[in-house]
Amino acid sequence: MTDLINLQGKLELKDVAAHIVNRLEWLGSFAKDPGGGITRLLYSRQWTDTQQALKEWMEAEGLEVKFDEVGNLSGILMGVNQEETILTGSHIDTVKNGGLYDGQYGIVAGIMALIYLKEHYGTPKRNLEVISLAEEEGSRFPYCFWGSKNIAGCASKKDVENLEDANGVIFADAMSEAGFRFRDETKPPREDLKVFVEVHVEQGNVLETEKKSVGIVSSIVGQRRFTVEVKGQANHAGTTPMGYRKDAVFAASQMIYETLKMAEQYGDPLVATVGSIDISPNIANVVPGKAAFTLDLRHINKNAISHFTERFIENINDISRERAVETVIEKWLDTDPVPMDPDMTELMEKKCREENLSYKVMHSGAGHDAQIFAASIPAAMLFVPSVKGISHNPDEYTAAADLAEGVKALISTLYELAYK
Repeated sequence: MTDLINLQGKLELKDVAAHIVNRLEWLGSFAKDPGGGITRLLYSRQWTDTQQALKEWMEAEGLEVKFDEVGNLSGILMGVNQEETILTGSHIDTVKNGGLYDGQYGIVAGIMALIYLKEHYGTPKRNLEVISLAEEEGSRFPYCFWGSKNIAGCASKKDVENLEDANGVIFADAMSEAGFRFRDETKPPREDLKVFVEVHVEQGNVLETEKKSVGIVSSIVGQRRFTVEVKGQANHAGTTPMGYRKDAVFAASQMIYETLKMAEQYGDPLVATVGSIDISPNIANVVPGKAAFTLDLRHINKNAISHFTERFIENINDISRERAVETVIEKWLDTDPVPMDPDMTELMEKKCREENLSYKVMHSGAGHDAQIFAASIPAAMLFVPSVKGISHNPDEYTAAADLAEGVKALISTLYELAYK
């Protein structure tokens, strides 16, 4: 296995692009999906195989390697001061039939950064740790950020132990079978962590459109998700005059149009998405009696998303009265925007200028592990472009040159944090 996982020879920046593509394809081979992408769900065999392969690679590169209780995998370059740790990495799990870059790029980038720093600068002043986080996506069980929340000390056994996946497998059983256990919640979270830096593909098309190689994330959007259920009255499509109908689809479609039109008028960075629509009885010659749709709202400002929420609810209630239907609005996700540490953002801008990297300061429209760490320690994120903005898809792609630029930005940042 060593000949497959060791970089064999001193890693130079000019070699990073080829090496990182090789490592990503190698990791992807442990979780190939019949649909052409990668499926690596928490505590599955594919997940376990990949974590073990990463463990062997980290060991081959001379890092001190360990799993924590829940399955987060760490490779550590020990520093002179072992009470302070600079942490980098990302999540190893994927969505079903996902792409090659989401999550695992940040892990590979972190390993390569540590290899380079070790070979060129030796022992750091503070520990440098790259982590392969157990889970972020919520693809197997209805729970997100299991890996980072355990490190931050905000995950609870009672919230997950009886959750079931699509096949009826209990969370606690899946964890046990993979060889892991719940952490001791009476113990405090780690106190050695001083900074978390996550490198990730953008999952959007801003960097590609603006021809930038690196994004420096200033904040992660807040999200609110709703299900809107509309109840009218099912009736005959031919014998019920338009003026006498309580058409749930007519009302729902008006609600959707008005909400999305209002979002368009708000303008960037607010985004609103109706991603799921359900109609009942869903028959061609019956006036629909029920309709339901989801709404996903995102914005970097909490007041703005709150104001939009108030307006959209008011509009929906007005439409309900106008169309003589009953409407129930259920909010099932509510996360506030999370700013990244401004000093870290400033540092990364400085390093990008010094390295002559083409960069843009931007917000993230997707959630990331960095937002969990940001509640307790300074957190920062670097993006690299996603071609056509495609992500969570086998067609997800980032050019090798851009992958290498992200690693260069990470190396420069980690050097400043761990060696200066």
